[in-house]
Amino acid sequence: MGVRSPLPSAAPTLDERWAESRGPLVERLRDRILADGPITFAAFMSAALYDPADGYYMTRSDRTTRAGDFLTAPEMDPLFGAALATHLEAGWERLGRPDPFALHEFGAGSGALASGLLHELRARRSPLLDAIRYRPVEADPAHEAAVLQRLEAEGFGPERVQHDPDALVTGVVVANELLDALPVHRVTVADGEVRELYTTWRDGWFADEPGPRSDPALEATLAASGIRLRDGDRAEVSLAAQTWVKEAVAPLARGWLLLIDYGGPGATLWGAPHPDGLLRTYRAHHAGADPYRAVGLQDLTAHVDTTAISAAAEAAGLTPIGETSLAEFLAGLETGELLVRLGSDPATTAERYRTARGALLRLLDPGAMGRFAVLGFGRGMTAQPPLRGFDFRLARG
Repeated sequence: MGVRSPLPSAAPTLDERWAESRGPLVERLRDRILADGPITFAAFMSAALYDPADGYYMTRSDRTTRAGDFLTAPEMDPLFGAALATHLEAGWERLGRPDPFALHEFGAGSGALASGLLHELRARRSPLLDAIRYRPVEADPAHEAAVLQRLEAEGFGPERVQHDPDALVTGVVVANELLDALPVHRVTVADGEVRELYTTWRDGWFADEPGPRSDPALEATLAASGIRLRDGDRAEVSLAAQTWVKEAVAPLARGWLLLIDYGGPGATLWGAPHPDGLLRTYRAHHAGADPYRAVGLQDLTAHVDTTAISAAAEAAGLTPIGETSLAEFLAGLETGELLVRLGSDPATTAERYRTARGALLRLLDPGAMGRFAVLGFGRGMTAQPPLRGFDFRLARG
């Protein structure tokens, strides 16, 4: 996820842990563990993030903004959504200009991506604007409603909203920085055997406890992704992300799935490269590594295993149509030209231009968000020539 800085690592006291967490959520999880025994970390993470009453993503809609805990790419500047308009136009043309054309955005947040994209289509007088049917998908229906209210206030009325979420559609499914926030199982190796790290209640708070694997798919995913763990190494496996791919594209009769997230091939992420795993926490734009702090009030996230996601997409009947970095994707969409156009507009203030330029530099920086992975998978559409965004390669040193 976007812009963050390190969080001081001093261990909090029990009183501090209670004070900085959502008490009712902690109590429910504690009681569940004491009654039924340790739970998988995936179950703990699911509750911490998505509990209907106290989950991190269910209590505020501004988590991904400057006022929240981290910035996603669309929140940095409308240029990001505007660039995606070019990509969507290319895919729409490839599919024969279908009308209606569905845009399902999972993890829509504040609606910044859709806003930037629709404003750009309107500025271009693109015929795609009349065909598009937008559907935001959030864990909390109230957040979905807030996104639609924002877009209507900006002049994009209800005629551009898909009303039947179960209908088969032609279009695109977009998930930007979503998969990293889906629950993960934590695994380790002891005496050459893959074990799972569960969440238990010990000495008045949550703690890790090793146990047998809760699902054989955990070890199968490690093997299929080429992840080799040594004794003591830790890794995260997101079975939820694999399931999400299947469910997200189920209504897609024809079109493509576009994923943008940080991660990479599993074999390059866990084991020797990162023996302690890649689970991270984020709060107030600071990074940490203790998942049992600020329960319900901090983000929990892990790198995305793109090997496993690609396998899930192909199992769902999709074929790869592109894979690149975010820096190359945005360069292929000529995002720099959008910045030039913004700067030449007499209505653009100096502050607006500086903000856009700074955001674009961050998005193109291979050492920052530019290293994010961008994956495309199609159904009923050709992969060649590559769609705009997947057709650009930066010079390699």
